[in-house]
Amino acid sequence: MMRVTDKEYQNHPVFDDLERYIAFYERLSQSVFHWITVGTRAICNIDSYVFSSIKGTLLSIMEILRAGRINDAYALLRKYHDSAIINIYTNLYLEDKATLENFIVEQIDNWTKGVDQLPEYRKMYQFIIDSSSVAPITTLLFKDKRYKKIRERCNDHTHYNFYKNVLLNDSEIILIERVSALNEFRVDMRDLLILHSALLFFAKDHYMMSSDYVDALDCGMTPEPDSEYWVAPFVQKFFKQTIEKHRPDIAKEIKENTNMQLE
Repeated sequence: MMRVTDKEYQNHPVFDDLERYIAFYERLSQSVFHWITVGTRAICNIDSYVFSSIKGTLLSIMEILRAGRINDAYALLRKYHDSAIINIYTNLYLEDKATLENFIVEQIDNWTKGVDQLPEYRKMYQFIIDSSSVAPITTLLFKDKRYKKIRERCNDHTHYNFYKNVLLNDSEIILIERVSALNEFRVDMRDLLILHSALLFFAKDHYMMSSDYVDALDCGMTPEPDSEYWVAPFVQKFFKQTIEKHRPDIAKEIKENTNMQLE
Protein backbone atom coordinates (compact mmCIF):
# COMPACT_ATOMS: atom_id res chain seq x y z
CA MET A 1 0.00 0.00 0.00
CA MET A 2 1.40 3.38 -1.05
CA ARG A 3 1.77 5.70 1.95
CA VAL A 4 2.37 9.41 2.34
CA THR A 5 5.99 9.62 3.50
CA ASP A 6 5.91 13.20 4.79
CA LYS A 7 7.06 13.11 8.44
CA GLU A 8 4.70 15.88 9.55
CA TYR A 9 1.82 13.79 8.23
CA GLN A 10 2.94 10.41 9.58
CA ASN A 11 3.73 11.90 13.01
CA HIS A 12 0.43 13.74 13.22
CA PRO A 13 -1.32 13.49 16.64
CA VAL A 14 -4.44 12.08 15.01
CA PHE A 15 -2.76 8.67 15.07
CA ASP A 16 -2.19 8.86 18.84
CA ASP A 17 -5.84 9.85 19.21
CA LEU A 18 -6.92 6.85 17.19
CA GLU A 19 -4.87 4.51 19.36
CA ARG A 20 -6.66 5.87 22.46
CA TYR A 21 -10.11 5.69 20.88
CA ILE A 22 -9.57 2.13 19.67
CA ALA A 23 -8.45 1.08 23.16
CA PHE A 24 -11.49 2.81 24.69
CA TYR A 25 -13.99 0.92 22.55
CA GLU A 26 -12.15 -2.37 23.03
CA ARG A 27 -12.34 -2.01 26.82
CA LEU A 28 -15.95 -0.81 26.67
CA SER A 29 -16.94 -3.80 24.55
CA GLN A 30 -15.41 -6.17 27.10
CA SER A 31 -16.84 -4.44 30.17
CA VAL A 32 -20.51 -4.39 29.02
CA PHE A 33 -20.61 -7.97 27.76
CA HIS A 34 -22.26 -9.33 30.91
CA TRP A 35 -25.16 -6.86 30.83
CA ILE A 36 -28.32 -8.42 29.36
CA THR A 37 -30.03 -6.39 26.61
CA VAL A 38 -33.59 -6.14 27.94
CA GLY A 39 -36.23 -6.11 25.20
CA THR A 40 -34.54 -8.60 22.85
CA ARG A 41 -34.00 -12.34 22.70
CA ALA A 42 -30.24 -11.85 22.39
CA ILE A 43 -28.22 -14.00 24.78
CA CYS A 44 -25.34 -11.51 24.92
CA ASN A 45 -25.28 -7.75 25.20
CA ILE A 46 -25.83 -6.43 21.67
CA ASP A 47 -23.88 -3.23 22.42
CA SER A 48 -20.74 -5.23 23.13
CA TYR A 49 -20.57 -6.14 19.44
CA VAL A 50 -21.55 -2.64 18.35
CA PHE A 51 -18.57 -1.29 20.30
CA SER A 52 -16.19 -3.90 18.89
CA SER A 53 -17.48 -3.10 15.40
CA ILE A 54 -16.77 0.59 16.00
CA LYS A 55 -13.29 -0.40 17.12
CA GLY A 56 -12.89 -2.13 13.76
CA THR A 57 -14.04 0.97 11.90
CA LEU A 58 -11.50 3.10 13.76
CA LEU A 59 -8.75 0.58 12.94
CA SER A 60 -9.73 0.86 9.28
CA ILE A 61 -9.65 4.65 9.51
CA MET A 62 -6.13 4.52 10.92
CA GLU A 63 -4.88 2.29 8.12
CA ILE A 64 -6.51 4.46 5.47
CA LEU A 65 -5.13 7.66 6.97
CA ARG A 66 -1.65 6.13 7.13
CA ALA A 67 -1.98 5.58 3.39
CA GLY A 68 -2.86 9.25 2.94
CA ARG A 69 -6.45 8.71 1.77
CA ILE A 70 -8.29 11.31 3.84
CA ASN A 71 -11.26 11.23 1.49
CA ASP A 72 -11.92 7.53 2.15
CA ALA A 73 -11.37 8.10 5.87
CA TYR A 74 -14.23 10.60 5.86
CA ALA A 75 -16.52 8.00 4.31
CA LEU A 76 -15.71 5.73 7.27
CA LEU A 77 -16.15 8.62 9.69
CA ARG A 78 -19.69 8.97 8.33
CA LYS A 79 -20.16 5.25 9.05
CA TYR A 80 -18.90 5.80 12.59
CA HIS A 81 -21.39 8.66 13.04
CA ASP A 82 -24.17 6.32 11.88
CA SER A 83 -22.99 3.64 14.32
CA ALA A 84 -23.08 6.06 17.25
CA ILE A 85 -26.60 7.22 16.39
CA ILE A 86 -27.79 3.61 15.94
CA ASN A 87 -26.29 2.62 19.29
CA ILE A 88 -27.98 5.44 21.19
CA TYR A 89 -31.26 5.06 19.31
CA THR A 90 -31.59 1.32 19.96
CA ASN A 91 -30.93 1.80 23.67
CA LEU A 92 -33.39 4.66 24.04
CA TYR A 93 -36.02 2.85 21.97
CA LEU A 94 -35.70 -0.29 24.09
CA GLU A 95 -35.92 1.78 27.26
CA ASP A 96 -39.06 3.48 25.95
CA LYS A 97 -40.87 0.42 24.58
CA ALA A 98 -39.84 -2.53 26.78
CA THR A 99 -42.36 -3.27 29.55
CA LEU A 100 -43.54 -6.33 31.48
CA GLU A 101 -46.47 -6.55 29.05
CA ASN A 102 -44.28 -5.89 26.01
CA PHE A 103 -41.08 -7.64 27.02
CA ILE A 104 -39.77 -8.16 23.48
CA VAL A 105 -39.44 -5.01 21.37
CA GLU A 106 -39.94 -6.41 17.89
CA GLN A 107 -38.27 -3.58 15.94
CA ILE A 108 -34.94 -4.01 17.69
CA ASP A 109 -35.21 -7.77 18.12
CA ASN A 110 -35.94 -8.20 14.41
CA TRP A 111 -32.97 -5.98 13.58
CA THR A 112 -30.65 -8.21 15.62
CA LYS A 113 -32.00 -11.25 13.76
CA GLY A 114 -31.60 -9.66 10.33
CA VAL A 115 -35.36 -9.61 9.68
CA ASP A 116 -36.00 -5.84 9.62
CA GLN A 117 -33.98 -2.70 9.07
CA LEU A 118 -33.90 0.19 11.52
CA PRO A 119 -35.55 3.51 10.56
CA GLU A 120 -33.57 5.91 8.39
CA TYR A 121 -30.90 8.08 10.01
CA ARG A 122 -33.05 11.22 10.27
CA LYS A 123 -35.83 9.40 12.14
CA MET A 124 -33.38 7.85 14.61
CA TYR A 125 -31.67 11.21 15.09
CA GLN A 126 -35.02 12.90 15.77
CA PHE A 127 -36.01 10.17 18.24
CA ILE A 128 -32.84 10.90 20.21
CA ILE A 129 -33.52 14.65 20.13
CA ASP A 130 -37.07 14.06 21.42
CA SER A 131 -36.01 11.68 24.22
CA SER A 132 -36.34 13.10 27.73
CA SER A 133 -33.68 10.65 28.96
CA VAL A 134 -30.90 12.51 27.18
CA ALA A 135 -32.52 15.96 26.91
CA PRO A 136 -30.01 17.82 29.15
CA ILE A 137 -27.05 16.70 27.07
CA THR A 138 -28.65 16.92 23.60
CA THR A 139 -29.54 20.55 24.28
CA LEU A 140 -25.88 21.25 24.95
CA LEU A 141 -24.44 19.01 22.23
CA PHE A 142 -26.58 20.55 19.51
CA LYS A 143 -26.49 24.18 20.67
CA ASP A 144 -24.28 24.96 17.67
CA LYS A 145 -24.07 23.49 14.17
CA ARG A 146 -20.82 21.53 14.51
CA TYR A 147 -22.44 18.12 14.05
CA LYS A 148 -24.48 19.32 11.09
CA LYS A 149 -21.26 20.60 9.52
CA ILE A 150 -19.42 17.34 10.26
CA ARG A 151 -22.21 15.39 8.56
CA GLU A 152 -22.05 17.71 5.56
CA ARG A 153 -18.26 17.34 5.37
CA CYS A 154 -18.56 13.53 5.49
CA ASN A 155 -21.15 13.63 2.71
CA ASP A 156 -19.00 15.99 0.62
CA HIS A 157 -16.14 13.50 0.80
CA THR A 158 -18.31 10.43 0.26
CA HIS A 159 -20.03 11.86 -2.83
CA TYR A 160 -17.07 13.84 -4.28
CA ASN A 161 -19.06 17.07 -4.02
CA PHE A 162 -15.86 19.07 -4.51
CA TYR A 163 -12.81 18.34 -6.65
CA LYS A 164 -10.49 18.92 -3.68
CA ASN A 165 -12.02 15.79 -2.10
CA VAL A 166 -10.88 13.78 -5.12
CA LEU A 167 -7.31 15.00 -4.67
CA LEU A 168 -7.30 14.10 -0.96
CA ASN A 169 -7.59 10.44 -1.95
CA ASP A 170 -4.46 10.40 -4.09
CA SER A 171 -1.47 9.61 -1.90
CA GLU A 172 1.01 9.98 -4.77
CA ILE A 173 0.58 13.71 -5.36
CA ILE A 174 2.02 16.47 -3.19
CA LEU A 175 -0.72 18.50 -1.52
CA ILE A 176 0.05 21.42 0.76
CA GLU A 177 -3.52 21.12 2.11
CA ARG A 178 -3.09 17.51 3.24
CA VAL A 179 -1.97 18.23 6.82
CA SER A 180 -4.59 20.97 7.32
CA ALA A 181 -7.25 18.51 6.10
CA LEU A 182 -5.92 15.98 8.61
CA ASN A 183 -6.16 18.64 11.34
CA GLU A 184 -9.83 19.13 10.47
CA PHE A 185 -10.44 15.39 10.39
CA ARG A 186 -8.89 15.04 13.84
CA VAL A 187 -11.29 17.59 15.35
CA ASP A 188 -14.31 16.07 13.57
CA MET A 189 -13.48 12.59 14.84
CA ARG A 190 -12.93 13.85 18.39
CA ASP A 191 -16.26 15.69 18.35
CA LEU A 192 -18.04 12.50 17.29
CA LEU A 193 -16.31 10.56 20.09
CA ILE A 194 -17.56 13.18 22.54
CA LEU A 195 -21.07 12.99 21.06
CA HIS A 196 -21.27 9.22 21.46
CA SER A 197 -19.67 8.96 24.91
CA ALA A 198 -21.68 11.88 26.32
CA LEU A 199 -24.96 10.35 25.14
CA LEU A 200 -23.90 6.99 26.58
CA PHE A 201 -23.37 8.60 29.99
CA PHE A 202 -27.03 9.63 29.96
CA ALA A 203 -28.56 6.62 28.21
CA LYS A 204 -26.51 3.82 29.87
CA ASP A 205 -24.38 5.29 32.64
CA HIS A 206 -23.97 1.88 34.32
CA TYR A 207 -21.86 0.86 31.31
CA MET A 208 -19.14 3.07 32.81
CA MET A 209 -18.93 1.02 36.03
CA SER A 210 -15.69 -0.37 37.36
CA SER A 211 -15.60 -4.13 37.90
CA ASP A 212 -15.22 -3.83 41.71
CA TYR A 213 -18.91 -4.26 42.50
CA VAL A 214 -19.42 -7.36 40.33
CA ASP A 215 -16.04 -8.81 41.34
CA ALA A 216 -17.05 -8.65 45.01
CA LEU A 217 -20.33 -10.45 44.31
CA ASP A 218 -18.56 -13.10 42.26
CA CYS A 219 -16.22 -13.75 45.20
CA GLY A 220 -19.13 -14.05 47.64
CA MET A 221 -18.18 -10.79 49.36
CA THR A 222 -20.29 -7.80 50.26
CA PRO A 223 -19.46 -4.96 47.84
CA GLU A 224 -18.17 -1.74 49.35
CA PRO A 225 -20.80 0.98 49.84
CA ASP A 226 -21.61 2.87 46.60
CA SER A 227 -19.10 0.78 44.65
CA GLU A 228 -21.77 0.32 41.97
CA TYR A 229 -21.17 4.00 41.15
CA TRP A 230 -17.40 3.74 40.81
CA VAL A 231 -16.16 4.50 37.31
CA ALA A 232 -13.82 2.16 35.45
CA PRO A 233 -10.28 3.58 35.29
CA PHE A 234 -10.22 3.48 31.47
CA VAL A 235 -13.46 5.49 31.37
CA GLN A 236 -12.15 8.04 33.87
CA LYS A 237 -8.97 8.44 31.80
CA PHE A 238 -10.94 8.90 28.59
CA PHE A 239 -13.28 11.37 30.29
CA LYS A 240 -10.38 13.58 31.43
CA GLN A 241 -8.27 13.32 28.28
CA THR A 242 -11.05 13.81 25.77
CA ILE A 243 -14.31 15.20 27.16
CA GLU A 244 -13.10 17.37 30.03
CA LYS A 245 -10.10 18.69 28.10
CA HIS A 246 -11.92 19.62 24.90
CA ARG A 247 -15.53 20.13 26.04
CA PRO A 248 -15.52 21.20 29.70
CA ASP A 249 -19.14 22.31 29.31
CA ILE A 250 -20.15 18.77 28.34
CA ALA A 251 -18.04 17.31 31.17
CA LYS A 252 -19.75 19.58 33.70
CA GLU A 253 -23.20 18.58 32.45
CA ILE A 254 -22.35 14.88 32.70
CA LYS A 255 -20.99 15.22 36.24
CA GLU A 256 -24.11 17.05 37.37
CA ASN A 257 -26.52 14.50 35.87
CA THR A 258 -24.93 11.08 36.41
CA ASN A 259 -24.86 8.84 39.45
CA MET A 260 -21.39 7.68 38.46
CA GLN A 261 -18.57 9.09 40.60
CA LEU A 262 -16.40 10.91 38.10
CA GLU A 263 -13.35 12.77 39.40
